[in-house]
Amino acid sequence: MSMVKEFREFIARGNVIDLAVGVIIGAAFNGIVKSLVDQVIMPPIGLLTGGLDFSKLEWVLRPEDPATEAIEKVAIQYGAFINTVIQFFIVAMVVFLLVKLVNEIRRQDAAEPAPAAPAGPTAEETLLTEIRDLLAKKG
Repeated sequence: MSMVKEFREFIARGNVIDLAVGVIIGAAFNGIVKSLVDQVIMPPIGLLTGGLDFSKLEWVLRPEDPATEAIEKVAIQYGAFINTVIQFFIVAMVVFLLVKLVNEIRRQDAAEPAPAAPAGPTAEETLLTEIRDLLAKKG
């Protein structure tokens, strides 16, 4: 089997396409969550904490020296980390809710009774079948 043909079969499988769609949707969802955290959730939290902007919180290990360009500021930016943790929890909550929804749908599908098997022939139908068979034997 040629490598091109094998690659084509690999790509044509449904789960590869589903994965690609999932990655693209996930990347788009990342932008939405980042915007939600940075522009919707963090401003009220900053307001409650006295106008504190979490994204700018940092612990400066070595300050910048404006006189020389060689010495740059070295800082641990824990505020950006806090924003990232909040983004993670939002994504985790959304994924949890999606999985919960899928599980609920699966439970409902499993709980639905299977379609009843067709009932056997009635006594009248059985008798008519026997009469037909007897007449066919005689003829």
